[in-house]
Amino acid sequence: MKNKAFQHDRDRPWIFRTYAGHSTAEKSNALYRSNLARGQTGLSIAFDLPTQTAFDSDHILSKGEVGKVGVPVSHLGDMRKLFDGLPLEEMNTSMTINAPAAWLLALYVALADERGDDRAKLRGTTQNDIIKEYLSRGTYVFPPEPSMRLIADMVSWCYTEVPKWNPLNVCSYHLQEAGATPEQELAYALATACAVLDAVKAGGQVPEKDFEIVFGRISFFVNAGVRFVTELCKMRAFVDLWEEIGRDRYGVTDEKALRFRYGVQVNSLGLTEPQPENNVYRILIEALAVTLSKRARCRALQLPAWNEALGLPRPWDQQWSLRLQQILAFETDLLEFEDLFDGSHVVDGKTEELKAGARAELARIDEMGGAVDSVAYMKESLVGAHVDRIRAIESGDLTVVGVNKYTESADSPLSAGEKTIETVDPMVEAEQVRNLNEWRKSRDNAAADAALAALKAAAQSGENIMEPSIAAAKAGVTTGEWGGALREVFGEYRGPTGVAVVVETGGDEDIEATRRRVDKVSEDLGRRLTYVLGKPGLDGHSNGAEQIASRARACGMDVIYEGIRFTPSEIVAQAKEADAHVIGLSILSGSHLDLVRDTIAEMRKTGLENTPLVVGGIIPPEDERALKQMGIRRVYTPKDFKITDIMSDVVDVVEEAWLEKV
Repeated sequence: MKNKAFQHDRDRPWIFRTYAGHSTAEKSNALYRSNLARGQTGLSIAFDLPTQTAFDSDHILSKGEVGKVGVPVSHLGDMRKLFDGLPLEEMNTSMTINAPAAWLLALYVALADERGDDRAKLRGTTQNDIIKEYLSRGTYVFPPEPSMRLIADMVSWCYTEVPKWNPLNVCSYHLQEAGATPEQELAYALATACAVLDAVKAGGQVPEKDFEIVFGRISFFVNAGVRFVTELCKMRAFVDLWEEIGRDRYGVTDEKALRFRYGVQVNSLGLTEPQPENNVYRILIEALAVTLSKRARCRALQLPAWNEALGLPRPWDQQWSLRLQQILAFETDLLEFEDLFDGSHVVDGKTEELKAGARAELARIDEMGGAVDSVAYMKESLVGAHVDRIRAIESGDLTVVGVNKYTESADSPLSAGEKTIETVDPMVEAEQVRNLNEWRKSRDNAAADAALAALKAAAQSGENIMEPSIAAAKAGVTTGEWGGALREVFGEYRGPTGVAVVVETGGDEDIEATRRRVDKVSEDLGRRLTYVLGKPGLDGHSNGAEQIASRARACGMDVIYEGIRFTPSEIVAQAKEADAHVIGLSILSGSHLDLVRDTIAEMRKTGLENTPLVVGGIIPPEDERALKQMGIRRVYTPKDFKITDIMSDVVDVVEEAWLEKV
């Protein structure tokens, strides 16, 4: 018999998602159908990097990136294939898309219109958080001011046209991946939400009487790390602070509008390449942090797979993570009880501590003019926090089982043999480019040109961008053409790297010893050891590169690191101008073979074939062998977690290349 004071009929579970998409729209559609058949209740679309950065598949920066980390969607035809046989009115579709969020939503709405679906029944979310792209993930396109205008246009348009759609998913997930403390994660996410709401107010498209509705459509996407108690309290702090902001800053009184609505992808930063089977336990513990507390329970949950530190997960790996959610929701009695932690002095105390820290950081950001004006400050703070985290792992102060403690291990049958990760057919890119060219030939190009002209006119005049974007989608405009039109009006942007001032050694003995080696080698070379670090292609996950650049400077190297999204030829030109002693490439998108091959070709063209090249990224063993056969001097993967050791190794590379000949 249930005691109604604390036990009740089972609540509805959260939405089960799996972040998925790769290769082509057809193959991704087959994957979605399979996942839904296995009990997934919502789609979470992973787009490839060209799509995320508003380039077509045949752009020079897209080379090697097509279909690697997600599905390419270049036009309405791709959207048709992606959702073939899937009922849009019944779906709950989440799209991890930011700079071109307006465009992908326009394609989705255009497809719904074409099918005769009711826009008012479309349910889902566009991530659409550009601030965190500047801070951590790097798939931004336009400068901050026009980017915020695009987001405000979407928010203002969605609440009447697609009222069940969440036009903004403020994403603190990647802040934690970039090293954010819980207080920073709380403050930076909430500051971003305030910046968007302020932009909506300033835009004048939403009557004051409707502002509560808009406030209630803002959702969040958070990260849950392995520090279970802190993460649970962080979520309760989010709930309290969001209500506080709604009431005090915006005058919102509607209880439903004040609810903190959030989805989760649990932490990928903490997934390890050594002993990857341990990641299953990490994922479970992290899932508990966002489901156990009813008052702060997530609305949707997607879990990484155990082997994502090795490469793309296979369908079975994704199914294993889905089954974890289903067991938690349907086999346990979790959903039958009131909040398990209400009244806990430990949970209340930690929650209040986090709220106080977040309020102080929010006040600091407000003093600087808000989130948009504080991007450089927040970026440097994140890089600094990540430096502290990495040093704690290196020193052993922060235990990571299987990495810096308990490293002895039996061979794992889970990761033995071939096909332990998903691979993308190298012919996918050529096929996508061929289909794209056929699409351009078959459409009414006059109609496409007219739609692009109308799109640019709207961007220039300040007209809401959504209806012109939908019209462009229906006219056959491509993702790259939409992005190109707005680039002409708004320009492009290169965000701060956050590494300029992070050069202190902190008295670390290993860093000081490596610095002495760098000084000695520099003396032998006749000038300061010069290291050009580049991120070729469209991979914007720059956390690793920032840590390498920061540590290389701390070790006394002259480091040239200009940030993300350079072509191999541009990186080689930087190396030529700097007369680099060593070039390093950081690639986490799985495009390392293509991009390294192109970089080597450019080095030969410019006479740098003798300059040593090192590479870091998520690189399977067979690809590591292939890279070394190409002439790569060193390959670093997540198992190489001691960054100072990498720096010392780079000094060895320079000595081998330039001094042993003398």
